[in-house]
Amino acid sequence: MIASTGFSASQVVSDKLNPCIEFSFPVLGKSLPADHNYGLYAALVHHVPELHQQNPLSILTIPGFPDREGKINLTQYSCFKIRVPVTKIPLVYQLAGKRITIGKHEIQIGIPEISILKPAQQLKSRIVIIKGYTEPDSFLKAAQRQLESLEISGNLSIPLNWQGQPSRKTIKVKRYTIVGFTTKVSELNPEDSLKLQTYGLGGKRRMGCGIFVSCQGGQNV
Repeated sequence: MIASTGFSASQVVSDKLNPCIEFSFPVLGKSLPADHNYGLYAALVHHVPELHQQNPLSILTIPGFPDREGKINLTQYSCFKIRVPVTKIPLVYQLAGKRITIGKHEIQIGIPEISILKPAQQLKSRIVIIKGYTEPDSFLKAAQRQLESLEISGNLSIPLNWQGQPSRKTIKVKRYTIVGFTTKVSELNPEDSLKLQTYGLGGKRRMGCGIFVSCQGGQNV
């Protein structure tokens, strides 16, 4: 077993033969809760229950403009992304055209674009959650252990927020608030970059956590 990541060595070998691909689903709607990590996952599983059994499965939440009242306003570019092994394309494609409800907000899912993951020297995740590690120093040590268990070499760091403090983030799952940190990994070679995008770090990847994307100049692409 690869320690703390939830993936077995045999699964890693299998996934090399069935590489991870990314769906990008456009969405139509007006607004969503800013923290819709759990709500999006629950809504998608309601329509395709088999998603609950998929591992690895990563779901990137929907971007929008914050209204500073706990919601985001959607734009023509708003979408959510799902990463799964290529063999699961028919399963995930079932979401196309569905109308889902997140809290009191209804959105229409469009036809997705499907692409392969591309390596990048520098990757960033908006929030990585590692159970039991809610302080920056201990979190970085735990994240480094996970990188090593995946045999990934890179420079791990927590970016600073506008106050000059390590960027701490939270999500709500039902009644619980869970703490994590924005995390950047740089100086990656192509193979390790793809591996990190496939497996991520920490938990709650079905709720938008621990998922790494290419970043340039500190901005997620």
